[in-house]
Amino acid sequence: MYKLKFNEKVCATCPSSDCLLKCQYMTFSGHKEAHAEIMKVVRGKDSRVLHECTTCYACEEYCKRGNHPYYLICERREEKGMFTAARPITNQWINMTEMQGKFLVGDVKDKALSCCYIAELGDLGTGEIFKDVAAAGAFGTEFMCPAVHTHFARMSVVKERLPLVIDNFRRLGVKEVICLHDECYGTFTSIASAYGIEVPFKPVYYMDFLLQRMKELRGKIKPLNITAAYQRPCSNRLIPDKLPLVKKILNLIGVKLPRRVYQDENCLCCAEIVRSISGYKLADDLQKRNIDDMLAVGAEYCVFNCPACQSSLSEKVSKRGLKPVHIIDLCKMAIGEKERKVA
Repeated sequence: MYKLKFNEKVCATCPSSDCLLKCQYMTFSGHKEAHAEIMKVVRGKDSRVLHECTTCYACEEYCKRGNHPYYLICERREEKGMFTAARPITNQWINMTEMQGKFLVGDVKDKALSCCYIAELGDLGTGEIFKDVAAAGAFGTEFMCPAVHTHFARMSVVKERLPLVIDNFRRLGVKEVICLHDECYGTFTSIASAYGIEVPFKPVYYMDFLLQRMKELRGKIKPLNITAAYQRPCSNRLIPDKLPLVKKILNLIGVKLPRRVYQDENCLCCAEIVRSISGYKLADDLQKRNIDDMLAVGAEYCVFNCPACQSSLSEKVSKRGLKPVHIIDLCKMAIGEKERKVA
């Protein structure tokens, strides 16, 4: 079984303890307390962190030393049998994402368009923007990144399934896999690297692809001239270097993204996983604060990156007068391929 690449000395000598001090769901009196708690986790002792972590992934971004505090917390929880959700919920996720030999693979050559196990991604990856790769889709649990199991402290499932997923892509003979889901790209880059799992193909983040295609289609773009708030997904925390792509894409298609409280490093997740782990009260509070913040800056649209976030929040933002839209559909609107949302 693969082991996490983790250096105890890196945490022991950390001058900031930002992994915990910046956490939006736990509070600490200062560096001394936060450092003491993370060192308990490091040394395999009980810590309030193991009881209170909401699995938002953010500490992976906050740790500028690349020592993977989030994966370590998940490992320690599993070691101690401190699972985050009721056993039926955890088992449901394990069972419904198990490989069953039922999958769809298109006309894959050098490139594959990874749709994970999310049907909506297949619809998004169509049209002029994806005309050269739309037919090369790969969909099903055989191609699903297993990062979701980190939320339930089942790192053993991640380590068991990730090499199989990678091998399934390898068997297709691809050189590149365009990941339409943040979590897939984050899994192939961050998680695989953290556990020393070799990836024999080049993972391509779909926003890199999207930005390049929109530049190529610049002549067809009609600026949308709208104001939006961006809902950053939790899995984007695994790939913070890709965050600037959002603003570049939105600037290109005429979407204003005003500064708000809950964005970038300070973003709030969609809170549906939080609902399963920490309860309805916290989840409802997070969603309300997040949407209030969007409205406070005059946003007309709520732009999504992750279909799971969109499914969780679309109805809620719509009821508050915001128009929910995936960033890919927003780009399709800009080139006249989709009608602009009016309600």
